[in-house]
Amino acid sequence: MAIRSAGRTRKTGAAPRRSARRGAQRRVAILMGSASDWDTMKPAAEVLEELGVASDVRVISAHRTPARHRAYVTKAEANGIDVIIAGAGGAAHLAGVTAALTLLPVLGVPIDSSPLQGLDALLATVQMPGGIPVGTLAIGRVGAKNAGLLAAAILARRDPAVRAALARFRERQTASIPVRP
Repeated sequence: MAIRSAGRTRKTGAAPRRSARRGAQRRVAILMGSASDWDTMKPAAEVLEELGVASDVRVISAHRTPARHRAYVTKAEANGIDVIIAGAGGAAHLAGVTAALTLLPVLGVPIDSSPLQGLDALLATVQMPGGIPVGTLAIGRVGAKNAGLLAAAILARRDPAVRAALARFRERQTASIPVRP
Protein backbone atom coordinates (compact mmCIF):
# COMPACT_ATOMS: atom_id res chain seq x y z
CA MET A 1 0.00 0.00 0.00
CA ALA A 2 1.24 3.53 -0.72
CA ILE A 3 0.01 6.55 1.11
CA ARG A 4 0.70 9.74 -0.84
CA SER A 5 0.72 13.11 0.84
CA ALA A 6 2.09 16.47 -0.34
CA GLY A 7 4.70 14.96 -2.64
CA ARG A 8 5.85 12.15 -0.36
CA THR A 9 5.08 8.45 -0.70
CA ARG A 10 5.25 6.06 2.23
CA LYS A 11 5.28 2.33 1.47
CA THR A 12 2.82 0.37 3.57
CA GLY A 13 2.24 -2.76 1.52
CA ALA A 14 1.20 -3.84 -1.97
CA ALA A 15 -1.74 -1.66 -2.99
CA PRO A 16 -2.51 2.07 -2.92
CA ARG A 17 -4.88 3.37 -0.34
CA ARG A 18 -5.16 7.07 0.18
CA SER A 19 -3.72 10.42 -0.81
CA ALA A 20 -4.31 13.64 1.04
CA ARG A 21 -3.02 17.17 0.90
CA ARG A 22 -3.43 19.55 3.80
CA GLY A 23 -5.66 22.49 3.06
CA ALA A 24 -6.93 21.07 -0.23
CA GLN A 25 -10.57 21.98 -0.76
CA ARG A 26 -11.29 19.93 -3.85
CA ARG A 27 -10.48 16.27 -4.16
CA VAL A 28 -10.62 13.52 -6.71
CA ALA A 29 -11.35 9.88 -5.95
CA ILE A 30 -9.37 7.35 -7.98
CA LEU A 31 -11.09 3.98 -7.85
CA MET A 32 -9.86 0.77 -9.39
CA GLY A 33 -11.37 -2.69 -9.53
CA SER A 34 -8.21 -4.51 -8.46
CA ALA A 35 -4.89 -3.70 -6.79
CA SER A 36 -3.20 -4.95 -9.97
CA ASP A 37 -4.75 -1.94 -11.78
CA TRP A 38 -2.53 0.49 -9.82
CA ASP A 39 0.26 0.48 -12.42
CA THR A 40 -2.26 1.69 -14.99
CA MET A 41 -4.02 4.21 -12.73
CA LYS A 42 -0.91 5.67 -11.12
CA PRO A 43 -0.47 8.42 -13.79
CA ALA A 44 -3.82 9.91 -12.70
CA ALA A 45 -2.59 10.25 -9.12
CA GLU A 46 0.79 11.57 -10.25
CA VAL A 47 -0.59 14.32 -12.47
CA LEU A 48 -3.11 15.36 -9.82
CA GLU A 49 -0.33 15.56 -7.25
CA GLU A 50 1.77 17.63 -9.67
CA LEU A 51 -1.16 20.04 -10.00
CA GLY A 52 -1.70 20.23 -6.24
CA VAL A 53 -5.00 18.36 -6.27
CA ALA A 54 -5.55 15.87 -3.46
CA SER A 55 -6.71 12.40 -4.39
CA ASP A 56 -8.14 9.47 -2.51
CA VAL A 57 -6.98 6.21 -4.12
CA ARG A 58 -9.04 3.10 -3.40
CA VAL A 59 -9.38 -0.49 -4.57
CA ILE A 60 -13.14 -0.96 -4.92
CA SER A 61 -14.74 -3.52 -7.18
CA ALA A 62 -18.30 -3.17 -8.42
CA HIS A 63 -18.48 -6.98 -8.48
CA ARG A 64 -16.31 -8.23 -5.61
CA THR A 65 -16.89 -5.45 -3.04
CA PRO A 66 -20.34 -4.06 -3.83
CA ALA A 67 -21.14 -2.98 -0.25
CA ARG A 68 -17.79 -1.16 0.06
CA HIS A 69 -18.39 0.46 -3.31
CA ARG A 70 -21.90 1.67 -2.47
CA ALA A 71 -20.84 2.99 0.94
CA TYR A 72 -17.90 4.92 -0.50
CA VAL A 73 -19.63 6.37 -3.56
CA THR A 74 -22.85 7.42 -1.82
CA LYS A 75 -20.81 9.34 0.80
CA ALA A 76 -18.13 10.65 -1.58
CA GLU A 77 -19.58 14.12 -2.11
CA ALA A 78 -20.20 14.62 1.61
CA ASN A 79 -16.60 13.55 2.20
CA GLY A 80 -15.20 16.26 -0.07
CA ILE A 81 -14.91 14.38 -3.35
CA ASP A 82 -15.71 16.50 -6.43
CA VAL A 83 -14.81 14.13 -9.30
CA ILE A 84 -14.44 10.35 -9.46
CA ILE A 85 -12.03 8.54 -11.77
CA ALA A 86 -12.86 4.84 -12.11
CA GLY A 87 -10.53 2.37 -13.80
CA ALA A 88 -11.50 -1.20 -14.56
CA GLY A 89 -10.79 -3.91 -17.09
CA GLY A 90 -12.81 -6.73 -18.58
CA ALA A 91 -16.53 -6.08 -18.18
CA ALA A 92 -15.52 -2.72 -16.62
CA HIS A 93 -18.72 -1.98 -14.74
CA LEU A 94 -17.02 0.16 -12.09
CA ALA A 95 -17.45 3.54 -13.80
CA GLY A 96 -21.05 2.89 -14.83
CA VAL A 97 -22.18 1.55 -11.47
CA THR A 98 -20.39 4.47 -9.81
CA ALA A 99 -22.15 6.99 -12.06
CA ALA A 100 -25.50 5.39 -11.24
CA LEU A 101 -24.92 6.04 -7.52
CA THR A 102 -23.81 9.69 -7.61
CA LEU A 103 -24.36 13.02 -9.32
CA LEU A 104 -20.61 13.69 -9.29
CA PRO A 105 -18.77 13.61 -12.63
CA VAL A 106 -17.37 10.12 -13.26
CA LEU A 107 -14.45 9.60 -15.62
CA GLY A 108 -13.88 6.04 -16.81
CA VAL A 109 -10.48 4.59 -17.66
CA PRO A 110 -10.61 1.25 -19.52
CA ILE A 111 -7.79 -1.02 -18.37
CA ASP A 112 -5.98 -3.47 -20.62
CA SER A 113 -6.32 -6.55 -18.43
CA SER A 114 -7.91 -9.13 -20.68
CA PRO A 115 -7.12 -11.07 -23.85
CA LEU A 116 -9.07 -8.38 -25.73
CA GLN A 117 -6.38 -5.81 -24.79
CA GLY A 118 -8.83 -3.38 -23.18
CA LEU A 119 -11.28 -3.17 -26.07
CA ASP A 120 -13.91 -4.95 -23.96
CA ALA A 121 -13.34 -2.46 -21.13
CA LEU A 122 -13.51 0.48 -23.53
CA LEU A 123 -16.83 -0.67 -24.97
CA ALA A 124 -18.28 -1.43 -21.53
CA THR A 125 -17.25 2.00 -20.24
CA VAL A 126 -18.35 4.08 -23.22
CA GLN A 127 -21.70 2.32 -23.83
CA MET A 128 -23.67 3.66 -20.87
CA PRO A 129 -27.43 3.93 -21.26
CA GLY A 130 -28.85 7.39 -21.86
CA GLY A 131 -29.20 9.25 -18.57
CA ILE A 132 -26.15 7.80 -16.78
CA PRO A 133 -23.13 9.48 -18.38
CA VAL A 134 -19.53 8.39 -17.92
CA GLY A 135 -16.76 10.44 -19.48
CA THR A 136 -14.60 7.78 -21.10
CA LEU A 137 -10.87 8.19 -21.67
CA ALA A 138 -8.34 6.16 -23.65
CA ILE A 139 -7.34 2.64 -22.70
CA GLY A 140 -4.50 2.34 -20.20
CA ARG A 141 -1.94 4.70 -18.67
CA VAL A 142 -2.51 7.50 -21.20
CA GLY A 143 -6.21 7.41 -20.40
CA ALA A 144 -5.43 7.53 -16.67
CA LYS A 145 -3.16 10.55 -17.08
CA ASN A 146 -5.77 12.32 -19.20
CA ALA A 147 -8.45 11.45 -16.63
CA GLY A 148 -6.37 13.23 -13.99
CA LEU A 149 -5.95 16.24 -16.28
CA LEU A 150 -9.66 16.29 -17.13
CA ALA A 151 -10.58 16.06 -13.43
CA ALA A 152 -8.27 19.01 -12.78
CA ALA A 153 -9.88 20.96 -15.64
CA ILE A 154 -13.31 20.34 -14.09
CA LEU A 155 -12.05 21.62 -10.73
CA ALA A 156 -10.25 24.55 -12.39
CA ARG A 157 -13.57 26.07 -13.42
CA ARG A 158 -14.07 27.18 -9.80
CA ASP A 159 -10.62 26.85 -8.23
CA PRO A 160 -8.12 29.52 -9.31
CA ALA A 161 -5.15 27.62 -7.82
CA VAL A 162 -5.93 24.51 -9.85
CA ARG A 163 -6.53 26.65 -12.93
CA ALA A 164 -3.10 28.30 -12.53
CA ALA A 165 -1.40 24.93 -11.95
CA LEU A 166 -3.07 23.50 -15.06
CA ALA A 167 -1.99 26.52 -17.12
CA ARG A 168 1.63 26.08 -15.90
CA PHE A 169 1.46 22.36 -16.75
CA ARG A 170 0.37 23.17 -20.30
CA GLU A 171 3.05 25.84 -20.67
CA ARG A 172 5.76 23.37 -19.56
CA GLN A 173 4.36 20.76 -21.92
CA THR A 174 4.43 23.21 -24.84
CA ALA A 175 7.95 24.34 -23.99
CA SER A 176 9.16 20.73 -23.97
CA ILE A 177 8.24 20.23 -27.65
CA PRO A 178 11.14 21.09 -29.97
CA VAL A 179 10.59 23.27 -33.04
CA ARG A 180 12.71 20.87 -35.08
CA PRO A 181 13.67 17.24 -34.62
